[in-house]
Amino acid sequence: MWLKFGVAPDGNLASIDEVVRGKTNLACLYCGGSLTAKKGSVKEHHFAHTEDTCKPVSQRIKTKAFPSLPLYDNFTIQLKGEELEQLKVLWKEYGAQKRSIPKDLVNFRWQLKGLLESSGDRSYEFTDLGKIPVGALPLALFNKVQEPLLVSELVKLEGSVEIAEAAGLSCLEERRADLLIYRAQLRRILVNSLYFLEVKANGNTFYKIGITTRSIEERIAEVQRDVKAHYSDVAVNLLGLWEHRGNVELYFKYRYKAFNYRIGKLTEYFVFANVKAVLNDLYGMEAKVLSDVELEAIGGSVEKDVS
Repeated sequence: MWLKFGVAPDGNLASIDEVVRGKTNLACLYCGGSLTAKKGSVKEHHFAHTEDTCKPVSQRIKTKAFPSLPLYDNFTIQLKGEELEQLKVLWKEYGAQKRSIPKDLVNFRWQLKGLLESSGDRSYEFTDLGKIPVGALPLALFNKVQEPLLVSELVKLEGSVEIAEAAGLSCLEERRADLLIYRAQLRRILVNSLYFLEVKANGNTFYKIGITTRSIEERIAEVQRDVKAHYSDVAVNLLGLWEHRGNVELYFKYRYKAFNYRIGKLTEYFVFANVKAVLNDLYGMEAKVLSDVELEAIGGSVEKDVS
């Protein structure tokens, strides 16, 4: 995990996605040192110190301890390799068939992580959390799992700052930086609207998922322009728009990655044989009503962000 945010001269945070490659006028939240944007084709885009990396950032890179949104851009619940593949097989053979899972097939770590639970008579079934790594949890239920975790992590970081302030701990500024980074990430998903588009091009039909803080008309015009670089006859129709649902975009891509269709360098397009099922999934989500905690998190100006 890498440093993804820096402080602009006006005091606002800027993400790695908002800057071009190379030296920036941004400063490290932890030490105030100048930052360089690393945006190559191998490593994940991130900020590095222009001079020597400060100790707090160096430690967080080693331990992957930068604050991050729960279940936002990683859906494997810390499962790796063979263990994840085994869980996928278990879902295909038992979960998707609505069959109980025999106890002798259950990995104890899956139980500890809350991915499987006992259904009685020495058998097990997938929990809602357990359906996320296999991409089987509907979007509406995904929100119900993720949203409490988002708020819980915010409260935890706020409490950590309060404790450091009250006790006069030397780590106070580091904890404040952690809180600022988390709030910036939370704010970003809350201010963005999720959109789903139908794109007809030269007799082909594609679908695009994305997020934006701008008007959907502007975004549709950009999508049409992008696709016209590959097709001559392009029409774009809006099939759905969900405010404050920036949290869903990456899980949607994970859940439906088998249907992903690249158009040149454009990666957020899909081809569905049954788009009605996908629309039912999207429209199954309740309208997002911001809580007081979330309203406080998005206070201030709204950043321009599209994908």
